[in-house]
Amino acid sequence: MQNHFLTTLRSLKLIDGCKGTQVYAVNPAVSNSNAPSSSSSDKPLLRSTFSLRNKSIQGCNGGGGGGGGLHHCPSYLLLDSLLPFGLPSADRIDPPVDPFLRPVDPVSALSDSFRRLSSTSDANSGTGAERLLLLCDLYLEQHSLLRPLADPKLLRRTLRSARLHAPDTHHRVVLSAWLRFERREDQLFPSSFPSPLSACTTTSPSLECPRAALLSTSNDLLCPCRRPPPVPSPSPSSSSSSFRRHEPEEGADADVWFCIGDDEVPCVRSNIAALSKPLSTLLCGGFAEAQRERISFTHNGISARGMKAVDVFSRTGRLDEFPPDTVLELLAFANKFCCEGLKSACDLKLAYLVRSLDDALLLVEYGLEEMAYLLVAACLQVFLRMLPKSLGDTEITRLLCTQEGRKRLDAAGHASFVLYHLLSQVAMEEDMKSNTTVMLLERLVETAAPGWQKQLALHQLGCVMLERGEYKDAQRWFAKATSEGHVYSQVGVARAKFKKGHKYSAYKLASGLIDEHEHVGWMHQERSLYCIGKEKMADLRIATKLDPTLAYPYKLRAIALMEDDKVGAAIAEINKIIGFKVSTDCLELRAWFLLALEDYEGALQDLRALMTLNPNYMMFHGKLHGDQLIDILQQNVKLWDMADCWMQLYDRWSAVDDIGSLAVVHQMLAKEPMNSSLRFRQSLLLLRLNCQKAAMHSLRLARNHSTHEHERLIYEGWILYDTGHRDEALAKSEESLSLQRSFEAFFLKAYALADSSLDPASSSYVIQLLEQANSCASDNLRKGQAHNNMGSIYVDCDMLDEAAECYLKALGIKHTRAHQGLARVYYLKNQKKAAYDEMTKLIEKAKNNASAYEKRSEYCDRDMAKSDLNMATRLDPLRTYPYRYRAAVLMDEHKEHDAIAELSGAIAFKPDLQLLHLRAAFYDSIGDSASTSRDCEAALCLDPTHSDTLDLYKKALGTADPQST
Repeated sequence: MQNHFLTTLRSLKLIDGCKGTQVYAVNPAVSNSNAPSSSSSDKPLLRSTFSLRNKSIQGCNGGGGGGGGLHHCPSYLLLDSLLPFGLPSADRIDPPVDPFLRPVDPVSALSDSFRRLSSTSDANSGTGAERLLLLCDLYLEQHSLLRPLADPKLLRRTLRSARLHAPDTHHRVVLSAWLRFERREDQLFPSSFPSPLSACTTTSPSLECPRAALLSTSNDLLCPCRRPPPVPSPSPSSSSSSFRRHEPEEGADADVWFCIGDDEVPCVRSNIAALSKPLSTLLCGGFAEAQRERISFTHNGISARGMKAVDVFSRTGRLDEFPPDTVLELLAFANKFCCEGLKSACDLKLAYLVRSLDDALLLVEYGLEEMAYLLVAACLQVFLRMLPKSLGDTEITRLLCTQEGRKRLDAAGHASFVLYHLLSQVAMEEDMKSNTTVMLLERLVETAAPGWQKQLALHQLGCVMLERGEYKDAQRWFAKATSEGHVYSQVGVARAKFKKGHKYSAYKLASGLIDEHEHVGWMHQERSLYCIGKEKMADLRIATKLDPTLAYPYKLRAIALMEDDKVGAAIAEINKIIGFKVSTDCLELRAWFLLALEDYEGALQDLRALMTLNPNYMMFHGKLHGDQLIDILQQNVKLWDMADCWMQLYDRWSAVDDIGSLAVVHQMLAKEPMNSSLRFRQSLLLLRLNCQKAAMHSLRLARNHSTHEHERLIYEGWILYDTGHRDEALAKSEESLSLQRSFEAFFLKAYALADSSLDPASSSYVIQLLEQANSCASDNLRKGQAHNNMGSIYVDCDMLDEAAECYLKALGIKHTRAHQGLARVYYLKNQKKAAYDEMTKLIEKAKNNASAYEKRSEYCDRDMAKSDLNMATRLDPLRTYPYRYRAAVLMDEHKEHDAIAELSGAIAFKPDLQLLHLRAAFYDSIGDSASTSRDCEAALCLDPTHSDTLDLYKKALGTADPQST
């Protein structure tokens, strides 16, 4: 039956029925008897077909929903219902062209970035603003260079550095909004938006403070909202109030009257003349008005009320009492007569009035017309801090996206590369194919300076055009990016040529890349698209060897195995990458294969995990929403109630089966979608799988669905902690504890405090917090984690018996990861065999056990350690310790070049701080000071404070050839 089943599957792959008016079944008789009439329903045909076919399946099962009777149905009927699009097609899984800078030699690129930053920071040439602008640009370039590493912490750090060196209000506004967007604050306040000048709270990141961005004249870490108010001195206060008491009444000392219509406005000539040089010339120079007491001002565009306001300002220097329309009139007057002081006062006054989106939309036009820098900045800040929602407003997009809008912003001092860099990135994340994205990228190209800015803008525009199917334009933009020096853009040129039918030309271009540069995994991956047979597979093998993190080679090999009826081998191939790099496309592929094996529970598990990562995912090459397929499969497997789900979650959690746990939580959330505690657990699992974007989304949902203030504060604290704001997270935990004692509040506080070098007193306090956490109500999943954390702190304090007790308690409630901590305790007690056995237990229990193999290697002899570390690398090539260990062994054997090659192989696809530091030390040991400096510089890009690397770098600089560094 299996051969017949697979033959049927392959036959479905060739069917193009989905392009016509009906999705044809394999068995014509069954299809015709159940097919809905195309004119009898206004629902999508595919959904109707699925609905009717599901009824047929239920009939085979006797109408039940259990999975036991499903395998007794005819295979063609199962296939017709669950795989209407046949097998996955190798032609539909081409890897995307990455929309960011990708240097051929990332280490050298990072090294160069570090050198230029260091030289600029140390230089005294140029003005302060010019130097800040250059530093800001260099940090933004570094941010772009670090994009391929996909490390949110590194990207946030470079953005923070750029914000700290922002040269003016415009850059502060844009970069503060960018930092806020990275935390997706917009998802925390879906119904309201605070004023851009409202005070930030003590638990908000200071670099995101709207007041600091708009009003500060420096880049102090302490924002204006957190500075203590100045204490007024009694004597100046009394003298100033005395001055106001004796201030002459309006018009009492007037010596000139401005006639506006039938009104005469009394003013002091010298005060008005002091407002600007043109007014001084008019009133005190050689003009006739200088001799007149009454001056006609009817045709100068200002009302009598406005002129009275000018007089008041000329006397007091304040605009406190005037309504907005009068201030706008004063702004126009100030521009007409070049009154810089009055204009600045009006600009600031109006900026304070921008308190909502409606205010911003109304006032931005006045600001642009009068070129009011602060007012436009305040309005722009509202638009940016409401991203991505604001890009859906036609008035805003008319200003931000069009060429005319850019010119108007430029005239007001607010069109810049960094502005359009942020806007285009947001637009690409929302919809890469939209016209808004294209227009913003066109503006990005217009504002880009030669060099990295031009490379990035042109390359991204090429990527968008490629996605839109506009291959001629895509090729043109990629070619321009290549001419600017971005080698990776040649991949885009080749892809566009291939899409236009010029396959051999694309092949030659990809081969040229390989011939002209040091081989990199993505080069061989790209060339594999343009060849067939053994040559294709050879390129894919080389690509995986050079960069095992590339998903496309695994996917294509898996599909090829599936086409050869080797379903088990296909699943094993795709499992290789899912084991260390979870992604929606790989989960979809495995679910597809499991459907072919009729393993509906396995397919459903992968689908649930997939939909957790992307709730809008479309299955079968974009033909069917994942939720619809879940609905279908649920009818053919045994369903669990909430009690069953909790039991399943405990089992999978204890088995270190993160994908399985994620699927169970997804099913539980389908029953209780507003359960914030489940959302929080979902975020923890996603963080374990290194899916940080999805994890933060789940955490924000947990916060939004919280029904109690103390819970909301906890989730806000975790959001702040996970985005690098430890002190603010601590403040949130303390605020939550002031409202109610809870496990999660104590745990958050302990976790945040432990994230630093703890002295004995601090360690004792953290332990107390964890004990208090365990005294509060919670489930064993979380309490096991608390016991495990307590054990780790006891180990750090050399309290091994107490640590062992904690780990045993954790194991008693099925916290399987505690085996690792207990093994460490045995090892520190010189019980190496017991430590090895403990780690073996973890390997046997855990589904994801690459880290367990790595840790077990510490408790055995060298040969066994090598075996364990080789296994760890096979399971997860992103783990760096195995490479460092093998390289150290080679150095011990005086095989220096082999040791460097071992590290270089990993650095090629994962430039890691520890790998770079170790390779730099190896280069130093053989006297290669230039290579030592280069690796140190690249490592310091990743962590500028790493003391060992700094010491090694200083040593290398003392011996290196000055021209090489």
